[in-house]
Amino acid sequence: MFEIDFANRQSSHPVNASRLLAAVRLVLEQEGLCEASVSLAVLDDPTIHELNRRYLQHDYATDVLSFVLDSSPGRLDGEVLVSADTAAAASTRYGWTAEDELLLYVIHGMLHLVGYDDQTPADRAAMRDRERFYLARFQLTPQYDEDV
Repeated sequence: MFEIDFANRQSSHPVNASRLLAAVRLVLEQEGLCEASVSLAVLDDPTIHELNRRYLQHDYATDVLSFVLDSSPGRLDGEVLVSADTAAAASTRYGWTAEDELLLYVIHGMLHLVGYDDQTPADRAAMRDRERFYLARFQLTPQYDEDV
């Protein structure tokens, strides 16, 4: 059973909540979770900047933050926070909509929650493969900067 809470805490950009919630559920199902409680929030840059500073000591806005609150085999409690402002700013660089970019952030954050990392080139490649897998379910193909 999955409990997924959603909050849109910004008003500058349109958000397709049902699409984002479908992505959360898809990752949980495909990654083998039986139970999960996930909170998903869409924020603006000032809010995500403050949270990034407070919890990670990074003094800048970011695209996505994810926090595992509790985890055991088959069970997960966590939070994913995404920035609609950052998605809107980055989307044109990649040739898709801000809502598509936001969907990527949600999938990326969920992959962190279920155990994927992107700190090494090998880990980043594995995460990118999973992002492509999930985005394809939404008929999307991501474009990435070569150095990222």
